Amino acid sequence: MIVVRYFACFSIFFVLSSIHGVLGGDGGSLQLTEDNWNKILVGEWMVEFYAPWCPACKALEPVWESFASWKNDLGIRVGKVDVTDSPGLSGRFMVTALPTIFHAKDGIFRQYKSPRDKESLISFVKDKKWLQLEPISSWKSPNSIQMSVISYFFKLSQILRGMHNKLMEDYGLPTWGSYLIFSIATIILGAILGLFIVCLIDFIYPPKPVSYPSKKKEKDGSGGFMQEKNEGDEELVENVKDDLVDEDASGSDAQEEDKEEDETKSVPSSPNVRKRKPRKAD
Repeated sequence: MIVVRYFACFSIFFVLSSIHGVLGGDGGSLQLTEDNWNKILVGEWMVEFYAPWCPACKALEPVWESFASWKNDLGIRVGKVDVTDSPGLSGRFMVTALPTIFHAKDGIFRQYKSPRDKESLISFVKDKKWLQLEPISSWKSPNSIQMSVISYFFKLSQILRGMHNKLMEDYGLPTWGSYLIFSIATIILGAILGLFIVCLIDFIYPPKPVSYPSKKKEKDGSGGFMQEKNEGDEELVENVKDDLVDEDASGSDAQEEDKEEDETKSVPSSPNVRKRKPRKAD
């Protein structure tokens, strides 16, 4: 009898495990994480983003699991993502409200915005109403490079939140103390990152050499002492000399003209004119 009971329990456990495997996990929906999310890039999927603390998500859970039981009839796969365990996926899909549902067809994503009841979900897939929706642009596609970078930032925020909670709970630091530590660390990391970026830019685009005016060396008459003169200084000196020469020349010319005028005044205008002698008084 004992052997029969053990055999019956094993048979029931095997049947339940088989059904669980066929349905694809908890209630027929596959739990997606950051390790296996790329499965939705192949085939047709309906994916729900939820959080355990979300009341609307709790209300949708039985409807979603009932819809997942139709996946074989609809020829699709159904998955769900816990954003608290996979914050990178919430950033990759830019999930800003919960619950959020996406339809995926061979890597092309569309957000489901119809009523969240079982009949509407089934009709959305069966009647291919998703063709009426505009797909997510390539710029915001979850499998793009930029969205992958954003997912890492979401992961980093989750890590920082865990460190903040640990400092407050395990080490007993006040909230302002934890914020002060993060502020100092942010300033130091920002300075290091800025210095690295400046060095990288200087390495890629080195500054151009500054060209100075050429200098000529002249010997002094007394010995071998070298004096340096700029070309601009030499031009300035030459211009000053020219100005001085012009002033001297103009001055000498003016003096010669004055002499000529005095001579012409002293010479009589006609050679026939005789000078009168002064008469003696009687």
